[in-house]
Amino acid sequence: MSEDWTGSEVEAIVDDYLTMLSLELQDRPYSKTEHRRRLKPLLDNRTDASIERKHQNVSAVLIEIGFPYIAGYKPLRNYQKMLFEAVTDRLAQNHPLKPLAEQEVTKHADALKPPPNLLSLLVEPPLSSDKGMARAPAGEYAVRAKIGVDYLALEARNRSLGQAGEQLAAEFEIARLRQLGKPKLAERVELVSATRGDGLGFDVLSFEPSGRDRFIEVKTTAFGKETPFYLTRNELRFSIDHKTEFHLYRLFQFRRDPRLFALNGRLDQTCLLDPTQYLARTA
Repeated sequence: MSEDWTGSEVEAIVDDYLTMLSLELQDRPYSKTEHRRRLKPLLDNRTDASIERKHQNVSAVLIEIGFPYIAGYKPLRNYQKMLFEAVTDRLAQNHPLKPLAEQEVTKHADALKPPPNLLSLLVEPPLSSDKGMARAPAGEYAVRAKIGVDYLALEARNRSLGQAGEQLAAEFEIARLRQLGKPKLAERVELVSATRGDGLGFDVLSFEPSGRDRFIEVKTTAFGKETPFYLTRNELRFSIDHKTEFHLYRLFQFRRDPRLFALNGRLDQTCLLDPTQYLARTA
């Protein structure tokens, strides 16, 4: 077994991953174990662990170029340049995954029926090394031109998905306050994005058991925990001005198995921020 993966091995792993991703986007079942069994004869005596890591590398590449990924393969950086090029070359072609991805990120999202135990949605946030998964750092413009669409940015503009996530976050807060023995505060939870508009810098007004305000900004994705999200300048500024009361609720796997993690404090301290747009005026 050679240490470096060959071109043919990289192509095989990328094709296998994209096949599984296609099935996942169509809600069709597949077996990772069976895929790995079929893949092994095409590889140079690779272990299951090394194949798993390579699949995780593909997830990291997809996130960096703004594409959906398989949540079951947690993104792992430090991949070969050859792997990055293989993924982007595949998707630069008229790949059948592209219309599937666009359909997934733009389709209407209905409000979810809350699970019996809403508080069970809460999980730990990603490890600090994973926060804000950086986007393609070099040659980004060229990569965007090759792929054509930033699907994660397109999902961020899906208002029905955002509204469904905000509603679920408000219901989570009501359940949290009731569980803390504060039913009167629970009755005062307000989905301000619906009642007052989107420009406040937060979506849900809730409370601490003491009665102090809790300002919650909600970001929702259908994809995995490490999927990056977009912030407005207003949201960032609000988090700085109200760092004690501000919480970001990140809802992920929303359509299939929703989960939530929370970050408290200034977003420039709890997240790695990557500027993606500038407001330009003539000099």
